[in-house]
Amino acid sequence: MRILYSHRIQSRDGQSVHVEDLVAAFRAAGHEVMVVGPSFYDKTGFGAETTWVARLRAILPGAVGELAELAYNIPAWWRLRQAAVAFRPDVIYERYNLYYLAGMWVARERRIPFLVEVNAPLAEERIAHGGLRLGALARWAERAVWRAADRIFAVTHVLGARITAVGVAPDRLIITPNGIDLARFHQRTASRRPRAVLGFIGFVRPWHGLEPVIDELGRSAEKFDFVIAGEGPARSTLEAMVARYGMQSHVHFAGLVPRDAVPGFLAGIDIALQPRAVDYASPLKLFEYMAAGCAIVAPDQPNLREILVDDETALLFEPENWGALWSCIARLAADPALRARLGAAARAEIIRRDLTWAGNARRIVGSVNR
Repeated sequence: MRILYSHRIQSRDGQSVHVEDLVAAFRAAGHEVMVVGPSFYDKTGFGAETTWVARLRAILPGAVGELAELAYNIPAWWRLRQAAVAFRPDVIYERYNLYYLAGMWVARERRIPFLVEVNAPLAEERIAHGGLRLGALARWAERAVWRAADRIFAVTHVLGARITAVGVAPDRLIITPNGIDLARFHQRTASRRPRAVLGFIGFVRPWHGLEPVIDELGRSAEKFDFVIAGEGPARSTLEAMVARYGMQSHVHFAGLVPRDAVPGFLAGIDIALQPRAVDYASPLKLFEYMAAGCAIVAPDQPNLREILVDDETALLFEPENWGALWSCIARLAADPALRARLGAAARAEIIRRDLTWAGNARRIVGSVNR
């Protein structure tokens, strides 16, 4: 199959991991893939946003910036159209982004099946957190793309319900959670560490819930080593909290871990934390934790229960109940056998359900011929 992969990603983070690993899986399965996205994306380092885009967003008034996002569709449409003419794809596969209409336009014009991957309800998300000014226009654009898709791939059933609620036919919706390249992660061996090590990996942002973990660790009579991998706007706040509690010898900031080093980093973690999660997300770090055979502590909420089972593949706690989170940590720290059982079961679940990028590629291609 010839796949024209369209995106509008501007930064190299979890989004880029998803794009690049899925494209690699398509190619490994023998499909031809042409990727078309912003020209500056390829020049951006992992963990960074395109500098001039960030500056432009900062200086433009909200509504003007959103109109600029819409205007980007003109050069994007032209580039994608040229690619479609030259490449002659069997499908256009698009990672959905708000105000991005170019893929829909080219698919209609060229009569090419249009497949859309949705990772978040971005209009809702930006209205709530991003100060979106043109909310009605954003919702119209979002629904237009979703309704135009021949197939929509949502990362959770929770997100899928939001998509069908705006008029997308359920038979066009397919749930494809995030995945992992399991071959990069080795089977975990028994830990010889005298004390359990807590860990978190990901971009360090205020809504990830690391502040309450530091608070609980600071108040606890028993101190564990806690390693935080990643950079982001919340790091300085966390470092100040660690200094206030005098825990510099227990809490370590590893900085940005290159993708190739993630398996090695997680091999040094016994208890992997997902303190907080957006209610519709399929967190990439969970699949990394599972593949690495870590014992996972995560909130007990519907989207995460699509992947994890309490006391089978993770310990789940009532969301925002930080005392309950700490109880899960303490239980795991005191019980190496429980950590080993949960970690092994989590890795086995990846295999059993084929929660891999290769599996997603097969499901996506298979849906075209349904």
